Amino acid sequence: QVQLVESGGGLVQAGGSLRLSCAASGSIFKINSMGWYRQAPGKQRELVAVVTSGGSTNYADSVKGRFTVSRDNAKNTLYLQMNRLKPEDTAVYYCNGGGHTTTLKTFNSWGQGTQVTVSS
Repeated sequence: QVQLVESGGGLVQAGGSLRLSCAASGSIFKINSMGWYRQAPGKQRELVAVVTSGGSTNYADSVKGRFTVSRDNAKNTLYLQMNRLKPEDTAVYYCNGGGHTTTLKTFNSWGQGTQVTVSS
């Protein structure tokens, strides 16, 4: 009932920047927490950054000071500004959002993922 679509991934050199976006659509009443996760080949999916509807944020230690998560509640859109990228940031980045639909059912949805590749 709620779909998330990521965009903005690509190939960038180490030290460069990328901005990811995640647009949520469907029968949305309210989205509580939204976040970015990533999964590198052969590794488990890990948290990158989350932001609540009130704007509180939490980051993985590995990205603190380099990545900034933000959201536009009016547009149901999540962003991730990634600066000073490193080769170890290479992964598929997934958007996640949880909240309530217009029929007051809870949802927890994932996007399809977007590839970020950082070359050395």
